[in-house]
Amino acid sequence: MIATPLHEMEMRKAYAETLVELADSDPNIVVIEADLGKASGTIPTFSEAHPERFIDTGVAEANMIGIGAGLAVEGFVPFCASFTPFASRRVYDAITISVAYADANVKIVGTAPGITTGANGGTHMCFQDLAIMRAMPNMTVFSPCDAWELASCVRWMAEYEHPCYMQMIRPLQPQVFGEDYAFDPHTAVRMSEGDAATLVSTGWMTQFARQAVSELAAEGVAVDHFHYASVKPFDEESLLESASRTGLVVTVENQSVIGGLGGAVCEVLSERLPTRVKRLGVHDRFGEVATEEYLLNKHGMNVEHIKAACTEGA
Repeated sequence: MIATPLHEMEMRKAYAETLVELADSDPNIVVIEADLGKASGTIPTFSEAHPERFIDTGVAEANMIGIGAGLAVEGFVPFCASFTPFASRRVYDAITISVAYADANVKIVGTAPGITTGANGGTHMCFQDLAIMRAMPNMTVFSPCDAWELASCVRWMAEYEHPCYMQMIRPLQPQVFGEDYAFDPHTAVRMSEGDAATLVSTGWMTQFARQAVSELAAEGVAVDHFHYASVKPFDEESLLESASRTGLVVTVENQSVIGGLGGAVCEVLSERLPTRVKRLGVHDRFGEVATEEYLLNKHGMNVEHIKAACTEGA
């Protein structure tokens, strides 16, 4: 049993503690790292609790995926983590063939997504992982926004006997949900109700979307806000019902606007309910060394940008 409330933990600590809890009752849970166990929180939390089920491959991400796939075939449930660019784009072919094509029960975790790794610059700042992983057959794609949701998501992944990819913010995050929260990849969470616009957010950006919605409410503007922890599968019906009332959809994500959450929203609406969409995120650029505040402002995705997009034409 986890003693400290999850919302008081760094996200990576909540991840590691949840894996320990799962491993305590399931001997098939295995953690595999590629020399970044401290960054993902599993060193020392999981490595000391279950050293016999902790594997560090060193700086060899493709080997990490291959070992995970092999263990999955033998009945284990491997959780493989690394920085987001290394867990997705660097090993994309290995995941495609060894995990997705084989439908192997491997869980892949990309840490420090998007601009949350600002100190490491453009090489480590992956804006494409939601898009490329979403395009992969047999792959589910998640981006939880707080520690409670992350823990519930990890538990769901452990029970789901197919490939999964999850973004993980590393530091402490504002609490959004509580211990009674149950992750459901098929249903978006409605955070607020209104008719001014439909605001769709995921992962790290949901905290800023909530702030924007709160400030707009104080100004007399009510927004329909949905948090999508699951980008694939995607809850189409909630989006369609809301868009049919508001006539304006705003998406915000810590990603490129091409192919990720914004792409999923536009695909659904273009086929089923043509609606005006404003996508907030990174517009076809690489990253750079900078603070999160600077990057949010530069890429037009901070609270003020969200508020302005939700009131376009008002």
